[in-house]
Amino acid sequence: MSKKTILIVDDEEGIRDTLSGIFEDEGYEVLTAKSGEEALEIINEQAADLALLDIWMPGIDGIETLTQIKSIAPNMPVIMISGHGNIDLAVNATRLGAYDFLEKPLSLDKVLIVAKRALESRKLQEENRQLKINIERKSSLIGNSSVMVQLRQQIELAAQSSSRVLILGESGTGKELAAKLLHEKSPRASESFVEVNCAAIPQELIESELFGHEKGSFTGAAERKTGKFELADRGTLFLDEIGDMTLSTQAKVLRVIETQVFQRVGGNKSIKVDVRIVAATNKNLTEEVKAGNFREDLFFRLNVIPISLPPLRERREDLPMLIEHFISMFSSEYGLKPKTLNPDVLKIFKDHDWPGNIRELKNIVERLMIMIPSSAIDKSSIEGLALFKGQQATQESDYFSSTTLRDARDAFEKEFLIRKLAENNWNVSKTAEAIEIERSNLHKKIKAFDIMEPKEL
Repeated sequence: MSKKTILIVDDEEGIRDTLSGIFEDEGYEVLTAKSGEEALEIINEQAADLALLDIWMPGIDGIETLTQIKSIAPNMPVIMISGHGNIDLAVNATRLGAYDFLEKPLSLDKVLIVAKRALESRKLQEENRQLKINIERKSSLIGNSSVMVQLRQQIELAAQSSSRVLILGESGTGKELAAKLLHEKSPRASESFVEVNCAAIPQELIESELFGHEKGSFTGAAERKTGKFELADRGTLFLDEIGDMTLSTQAKVLRVIETQVFQRVGGNKSIKVDVRIVAATNKNLTEEVKAGNFREDLFFRLNVIPISLPPLRERREDLPMLIEHFISMFSSEYGLKPKTLNPDVLKIFKDHDWPGNIRELKNIVERLMIMIPSSAIDKSSIEGLALFKGQQATQESDYFSSTTLRDARDAFEKEFLIRKLAENNWNVSKTAEAIEIERSNLHKKIKAFDIMEPKEL
């Protein structure tokens, strides 16, 4: 580990020598300057991790030097020292970005303690900055296609209001990511982002999950529970898979959306909240309304600002950028060397129809990063892992080459079922409901066509 570098700026040679000695004894590298001008020259030429800066010096004083240091190296902590300290001076130095203010005569023990704290603070700030960069990298909407440019513009505009947003798109297109971006770019960004997957929670528990419950309100309610609406107060509540919510729960959610008031299950106290609702679904809610599965009034309440996420097959030009993004992400996450895709492999990716959209692409890139030892991924690598087995792209299908009507029909039906299964995360029940056949019948077809879900690693 490299040594930390301390810059000591003071016009008194004795103080420079004394401070240099104690920091060198502690294992630091030390640079010294007898004036503000000299200090600025040093900072422009080489990096320092911390500066101790005297206020009263000939030439430009410490306050002016501090101001210029912050313009050159804004993240470097600066500790001000002075033999004529007063509260106003300390406040002014802190306002200009000084980490701390020490008075002469200096306590050498205190100087070391404050310096160590300043360096630890800088380390934490840098780690936090890097963490934010990594989070932004993972949560950014990747792509420069026209549809993605337009999507990002829509999110920027929609984020500035508290209006309800309905995010539409196939499974795996990034609806949750879009919801998080809406929150992060909104005035509510400092408050909570609370997510509810309406399809994953048993219907008998969904109301307790949303509104909370009082102790003893039902069997198993051993203590009071705070619901998602309450947790999201002043923030954003993301209702994912809203199309899977029962009609009875829809009615209660509609009431809360209209009034922003609710009661916990088993309670009689009215709770007022300020929550922005963002909902998402891969279903066609207009058709669900016609079928009687979704309340029309709730649909209109949610659909104030509709945002549609394009499927990956409609923005194939973004594939190289997405692949590079996931390779970089998994290289960092697993400590692996980055890999490159040969042109023939990239063509296979571009020809694939991506029924699972971004989620499918991410899983495949992760598998390649783990399972392919070479730095270059070629066609044989893809074939060896059977990544696209049973998932040929639509444009590659040629039903007219079939010799009989039955063969053509079977080829189309198999491809149709694979795509619909992928769209529904290979959930047989949801797929059967979506394509309107019996679950048992779908199971028979899956077995007959020898359809297998791609294995996740």
